[in-house]
Amino acid sequence: MKMTQLIPHATSLLVVAMIQLGTLGLAQSSANAADVAPATIDAITAGTTTSFSAMKHVKAGLLDVSYAELGPADGPVVILLHGWPYDIHSYTDVAPALAQKGYRVLVPSARGYGDTHFLSANTVRNGEPAALAKDLIDFMDALKIDKAVLAGYDWGARTADIVAALWPERVKALVSVSGYLIGSQEAGKAPLSPEAELQWWYQFYFATERGRQGYEKNTHDFARLIWKLASPKWNLDDATFDRSAQSLQNPDHVAVSISNYRWRLNLIKGEVRYASIEKKLSTFPSIGVPTITLEGDANGAPHPPAEAYAKRFTGKYEYRLISGGIGHNLPQEAPQAFAQAVIDVDHL
Repeated sequence: MKMTQLIPHATSLLVVAMIQLGTLGLAQSSANAADVAPATIDAITAGTTTSFSAMKHVKAGLLDVSYAELGPADGPVVILLHGWPYDIHSYTDVAPALAQKGYRVLVPSARGYGDTHFLSANTVRNGEPAALAKDLIDFMDALKIDKAVLAGYDWGARTADIVAALWPERVKALVSVSGYLIGSQEAGKAPLSPEAELQWWYQFYFATERGRQGYEKNTHDFARLIWKLASPKWNLDDATFDRSAQSLQNPDHVAVSISNYRWRLNLIKGEVRYASIEKKLSTFPSIGVPTITLEGDANGAPHPPAEAYAKRFTGKYEYRLISGGIGHNLPQEAPQAFAQAVIDVDHL
């Protein structure tokens, strides 16, 4: 099995070697996507676009979802999913580039971010992975989207992975930063190496009441620290960070964040409504849709090595290492490489 490295990140426009594990049936299922050669993304300078012109809302499942929409209404759908503690501004350069190529691009704020809100004050502010995955399915249902290309990083990549694994009929193709991120509470019980545990320091901090209060009191500064640690070579300016930090002022953000990390450590139980989903995820299901996984060469956040998860992707598959000091927030730091991966995976 061969992995291919791209150096520097601008060379993501070059053809790279593919790791193909698909059968004839899998190849046939994506034949339509291969009918037309992939387009080439025009050069993007990171930070060129700083905001979305307007936001839309849709009631979907438990949420009133705030989302940006770009591109033709009848174009093939791409849904871009952000991570923690980031927001939809990670895609201000990627989304218009894809829209220019004819895609209908949707960028939703996850529960606990931006102007996305729960419809009921009585709904548990749950951050477990299954809840966010079901949110995405509800979002697609509300907009009557049968199938889409999903692309994300951090929490967004995990959500996209889950939907691709459990609802493959809804996913045309997948771009996932840091690869296969599906986990379970049972797996979370196993201790890691001391070095790996150190990387998860904030997870243990959030396990305490002191940590919850600390995050609530210092959300802005805490998130700024995470950004710095996760992307140590990114020349991040205050204006770029502050645009995203506003989304963390959502009244449910702290509760959803704390819930997510406490759930991972098996400190709290998940909701019954998501139990069947979590049971399936505990078997670490494979992902058979066409996939490109990405990794930045300077990702300072906890992430698995590519060789550890390659076999989880059983369809057409390609791995790209994006060089040039690219950290965890890959779509914002290397928008051209990310956007090109979305187009390329649509034609695997």
